[in-house]
Amino acid sequence: MNDTPGWASPGSSPSDGQGADVPRPAEPTDAPGAPSKWSANQPPAAQWSPPTAPGPVPPAGPAPGWNGDRYQDGWGRPPVAKPGVIPLRPLGVGEILDGAVSTLRAHWRTVLGITLTVSVITQIGDILFQRYLVPAPPRLSADPTPEEALQQSVASLKSSLISLGPTTLITLIGTFVTTALLTIVISRAVLGRPVTLSDAWREARPRLPQLLGLTLLLPALSAAVMAIGLLPGLLLDDSPADVLLTALGGIAALVVIVWLLVRFSLSYSALMLERQGVFASLKRSAKLVQGAWWRIFGILTLTMLLMFIISMIIAIPFTIIAFAVDGDGLGGLLTGTAPEFGWAFLIITGIGAIIAASITYPISSGVSVLLYVDQRIRREALDLELARAAGVPGYGSSSPGDTPSRS
Repeated sequence: MNDTPGWASPGSSPSDGQGADVPRPAEPTDAPGAPSKWSANQPPAAQWSPPTAPGPVPPAGPAPGWNGDRYQDGWGRPPVAKPGVIPLRPLGVGEILDGAVSTLRAHWRTVLGITLTVSVITQIGDILFQRYLVPAPPRLSADPTPEEALQQSVASLKSSLISLGPTTLITLIGTFVTTALLTIVISRAVLGRPVTLSDAWREARPRLPQLLGLTLLLPALSAAVMAIGLLPGLLLDDSPADVLLTALGGIAALVVIVWLLVRFSLSYSALMLERQGVFASLKRSAKLVQGAWWRIFGILTLTMLLMFIISMIIAIPFTIIAFAVDGDGLGGLLTGTAPEFGWAFLIITGIGAIIAASITYPISSGVSVLLYVDQRIRREALDLELARAAGVPGYGSSSPGDTPSRS
């Protein structure tokens, strides 16, 4: 690893067969070339201090060693190094979430500069798509026959899918840009180093083509898995057994998709920070996740739940205001017909979406990058390399371009 946020590939990966029991020194060693702690003519241990007369016995106190959150009296290992937003040791769930939020607080100008810019551009694009390119929702009959009700359901589903397409594409583009830039910001925050928007862009720009390929590959892979799961039932007749087969195929495909997405969840960080290619980053993520799938799944699920709650807290007031301002949309909702939303509704809800994205994007990206860092600390003792790169005293030094080999 070098001392820049671009963390080089570890070569022969220690993820193969190396677990969390990576040996770490009991205390940081002296930097190479530093003078010894003790002089050459130091007296034996029994003569380190002159004899003293017996004095009063001091009152009993807490035993030397670990005292809740720190070491006392110089006994035991020194406190864990924390040059940036996380302590350099295996992380707990709360520390990962706190590190993501701390990055937002410590580098708020850069982070909000990225997320606000991307959110505003993507929301403007989404509003224009919804207003001009997405077809109007079909008119629903007030008292349809069973055949008309089926036709209306199919037409409504088709309209929803068509309107979902541009939104999904815009979301992917926004995620792609914010992931590229925020990964660099968070990697600098781990080392306790400042970063500007221009720094993040300069570091991320060479990796954008590969990151774009990865961003498009994972949704395409998910869509292919879902199509394979649904295809057997869709090719048959519309009997109850065929509907059941389609439902079971969809559930099985969903399980496979979740398994794959968690398995490849660290590929974005591996691609950006280790300068990996698309397929090499997928393989790297699979190695890091191996043996910790359920833990990573739980942390990612908790993060998604928190992001959903935050988004709803922000979006609901803006949606209520938008309905109150846009009388046509509210009237259509109350009459049971498909509402037609005007500019006022789209703009107000878009503002709420921008605010929500500006908060949730950096937290979700932070959790993803810190999970990657945590797995490498657990498997490869990356904490020692990070401490050297951050210039923590007692961990040696690394010059730019140094990449320690591991075997």
